[in-house]
Amino acid sequence: MNFAAIKQRLALYARLTRLDKPIGTLLLLWPTLWALWIASDGSPGWLMVCIFCLGTLLMRSAGCVMNDLADRNFDAHVERTRDRPLAAGLVSVKEALWLAVILTLAAFCLVLALNRLTIALSFAALALAATYPFTKRFLSVPQAYLGVAFGFGIPMAFAALTNRLPDLAWWLLLANVFWAIAYDTEYAMVDRDDDMRIGIKTAAITLGRFDVAGVMLCYGAMLAVLAGAGARLQFGMYYYLGLGAAGLIMLYHYTLIRGRRREDCFKAFRHNNWVGGVVFAGIAANYAWR
Repeated sequence: MNFAAIKQRLALYARLTRLDKPIGTLLLLWPTLWALWIASDGSPGWLMVCIFCLGTLLMRSAGCVMNDLADRNFDAHVERTRDRPLAAGLVSVKEALWLAVILTLAAFCLVLALNRLTIALSFAALALAATYPFTKRFLSVPQAYLGVAFGFGIPMAFAALTNRLPDLAWWLLLANVFWAIAYDTEYAMVDRDDDMRIGIKTAAITLGRFDVAGVMLCYGAMLAVLAGAGARLQFGMYYYLGLGAAGLIMLYHYTLIRGRRREDCFKAFRHNNWVGGVVFAGIAANYAWR
């Protein structure tokens, strides 16, 4: 295989793992960073941050491959996904399986530098990532399962830094579940017609004409849980300014999704990076200037 052919294969693998679309990695990373800063009282250490950042990237990439393996027979019938490498037949199932294994093993090597509790939790994280794609066959709101899978960096961060799993870790995970239902419903609104035709279940289909209300209700629940967590931790003004900024961004998302136009719903989904970012900024500022 010559250099040009190798370069072409690597480009396909990059598309398969969504390296060209970092929004998914960021949506996993922000809650993990929330937890790292809170569990460490604002000083997680750069080594721990690097381990979790790289681990998030590797597991998100592996999760994308697992998702496309599970959905390869559906993706070809959805306008937005029909050009994905597996659906288009550009990458073989065997290649994709090997890629998922390599990425998962690389992430596990990082986890081996942490304590036993975190290593044990990594197996649960892998199980969640591997089984999520199949929940769209039978769960009415698979986005809730996604929220647990995308937020499992939260309990892992607490385990790595404190060697225990306090109630606060699960409250943060709950906030992430509400957030994931909100942003992934926006995402599902893009594919609603195709998903209904091929028989996949999503919150956008389950909620029907109450989809926009459902998104905003979940946004509100996320903010309420985070506000409660902040009160318990006795956080100050900077934290609540971050939550306020997140709330304003959510109101902007309402203006995008209320018309249910595909392009605007997808824009709102991608814009959730800023929601996670401003919440983290509030947490970091609270510790920096307390």
